[in-house]
Amino acid sequence: MQDSMEKVLPKAEVLIEALPYIQKFNRKIIVVKYGGSAMSNEELQKNVIKDVTLLKLVGFKPIIVHGGGKEISRWVAKAGKEPKFVNGLRVTDEETMEIAEMVLNKVNKSLVAMVEELGVNAIGISGKDGGLLKVDKKYSDGQDIGFVGDVKEVNPKVLYDLLEKDFLPIVAPIGLDDNFQTYNINADDAACAIAKAVGAEKLAFLTDIEGLYKDINDKDSFISRLSATQADKLIADGYIGGGMLPKLTNCTSAIKNGVNRVHILDGRIPHCLLLEIFTNNGIGTAIVADEEMNKE
Repeated sequence: MQDSMEKVLPKAEVLIEALPYIQKFNRKIIVVKYGGSAMSNEELQKNVIKDVTLLKLVGFKPIIVHGGGKEISRWVAKAGKEPKFVNGLRVTDEETMEIAEMVLNKVNKSLVAMVEELGVNAIGISGKDGGLLKVDKKYSDGQDIGFVGDVKEVNPKVLYDLLEKDFLPIVAPIGLDDNFQTYNINADDAACAIAKAVGAEKLAFLTDIEGLYKDINDKDSFISRLSATQADKLIADGYIGGGMLPKLTNCTSAIKNGVNRVHILDGRIPHCLLLEIFTNNGIGTAIVADEEMNKE
């Protein structure tokens, strides 16, 4: 009896530790950007969906924005095309756009099915639906990269309607320009734009790294928490490069536009979302507003 009690007690402690966070974020919107390796591994995929479903069941209002880059590359190769990238951005010609939209819709509905299997109602949409994501054509350092869009306007009404009716929205990053031409959107950009538009309490990026390092080659330089101003300084001082640069820029932009907290998490760690949100220590990097940082 004593042994079984000792095994069970830590579970109660975990729930008690989570309680203030559940109270604090009850009925608050959290946007989860989901992509990378966590998406290509079925076991991790199920863990992420379980995490988001749990967030919904304890009172959060989650919105998933997903990518599908690796899957798109796979299908582009199947079609006999060579994927092309300029400054890390996929060059999207007409045929590639068609493939990207098909793949993203396929990914979208598979995520919907996973959530539904766990007993929560989900609806998959793209940025085309309800005029959710309006875009301008994006250029990379002046270079034409095809049908890649920059989000210029978000109409969150469709998301508010779904949340109000107790659905979990799952968004594919595709948008329309003023001429109703279809464009592919970087999933980080789409998640950031949506988080700003709905006034999300939190924006969580599930990535392929543990979080933010001042020096990527020095594991002791891990940053678990910083303010938007500190993040801007790291960028200005040249500490941040590669794929992390646009991601961190998105993070600080979200904070400056009313998102309370942004998390960069390693999506390869099972249940990283729950560990970051519901425990005192957390596991990734949290970026907060300057005034929030000054309070602690």
